[in-house]
Amino acid sequence: MKKINDTTIALLIDGDNAAPRRLGPILEEVSKEGTITIRRIYGDWTNTGMKGWKELLNANAIQPVQQFAYTKGKNSTDSALIIDAMDILHGELVDAFCIVSSDSDYTRLATRLREAGLYVMGVGEQKTPDAFVQACERFIYVENLEDHDEHRAEAKPVKKQADKPLSANTALMRTLRKAFNMAKDEDETASLSNLGQALRRLNPGFDPRSYGHGSLSALVNALKDKLDVVREEKGNKVTVRFRK
Repeated sequence: MKKINDTTIALLIDGDNAAPRRLGPILEEVSKEGTITIRRIYGDWTNTGMKGWKELLNANAIQPVQQFAYTKGKNSTDSALIIDAMDILHGELVDAFCIVSSDSDYTRLATRLREAGLYVMGVGEQKTPDAFVQACERFIYVENLEDHDEHRAEAKPVKKQADKPLSANTALMRTLRKAFNMAKDEDETASLSNLGQALRRLNPGFDPRSYGHGSLSALVNALKDKLDVVREEKGNKVTVRFRK
């Protein structure tokens, strides 16, 4: 993948499987990866359910693509999006794709795009099937973007669990240990950047925000009962080591 500033991205939104109120945070998050040169949203615009999207299109330079539902109760949006994605791929128009949907029907598309050497991001809800999540190189859960959403008050309140140390989360610690073993050097330390890359390879949907922290650096610093975190005096390199 090219450097962030040089990367061109095709943003393809399944309007039937995404919420208009989350568009702003999604655009902000995807823009961190590069420049969104193609912006399209797919759906049946004769359907009243698409009304919420209409006022956002011009303001965000998003091209609506009409796709009629040929059979009642059958979603045909996915086929239109997939065909467009393949046209963009063969036209060599971008370096990366971002597919916004919680639908597993895009699993094979994501796999095919990656086979062609392109970077693929996915954006969807936490209910998104693992097959689609794993097919992407990075997957962003929209729930982790709620803090930036002006409508977040509409969301259902999340029940807080009893205050437990983060290190008590066995699934998290198991994932961190596996990633650390992939990223560590001979001196049994791993740079924070290498640890982050290993975490993404293990789980494209891994996000520190899922654990209440805005960055991987903040997450590992919250695990000092299990990890030694060292920042070099010169430069910004941070290394991590599991405590024995």
